[in-house]
Amino acid sequence: MDAEQGQGGGVRSVRRALDILSLLTEDRPTVPLRDMVEATGLPKTTVVRLVQTLEQYGLLWATPGGYAAGPGLWRWAHLAHTSWELPPDTQKMLRELSDRRGETANLMIRRDIHRVCVAQQESPQPLRHVVRVGDELPLWAGASSKVLLIGATDGLLQRVAAASPHGTAHAEQLRLWERDATRLGYASSHGERDVGLTAVAVPIRSQSGMVVASLSLSGPSARISDAAIDEFAQDLLEVAARITSQGFSHPLGPRP
Repeated sequence: MDAEQGQGGGVRSVRRALDILSLLTEDRPTVPLRDMVEATGLPKTTVVRLVQTLEQYGLLWATPGGYAAGPGLWRWAHLAHTSWELPPDTQKMLRELSDRRGETANLMIRRDIHRVCVAQQESPQPLRHVVRVGDELPLWAGASSKVLLIGATDGLLQRVAAASPHGTAHAEQLRLWERDATRLGYASSHGERDVGLTAVAVPIRSQSGMVVASLSLSGPSARISDAAIDEFAQDLLEVAARITSQGFSHPLGPRP
């Protein structure tokens, strides 16, 4: 029996197809078939079969240089854009926050053991920290991670730690950060994931009080002094409260 048709083969095929699609990036918009085979480690016949299926649904497009993102992705991209686009008032608040503090403002949510940027306003300064909307980052470090882990179960912290460079023992540090973020109402980080980067983040809560997102300011550590962190935090808390009053809530928010 073909392995693709065995028990769980459907799920395995979906994962393999997503692995192929994930090879496409802004820096590499076209991927040759041979590179797909090499990157996935799958037999060429399996990759060809998956690519043909993706082509049929318009998710891949054959070009002389390889395979590119297909037009079928436009529908899903448009749907995601309209579903996740922030209200104009919230976008205005992000712009004003970034202009006021001179640093990049990010809005992130948790997706399992990762955090995803769903909105951003870049710093007006030439030297700035930029995370693209849609980027998926780890939860094992960073100011936004600390507030997104408020109320996290021990099981979740163990899974986040296991995926970190520090191993499962890192769960203890994550719990300490989570407790500090809960007590203070905000979190900060200094070069924990990116050397020379400082960030301050606060939680955005639903009307019921559940943390559904993080709002942060980030930039070069040379520009964000320890004395400025409290000022940033207070500004962020005020903006987060206004966003909460608008009823910010999304389906990809926290899960146990």
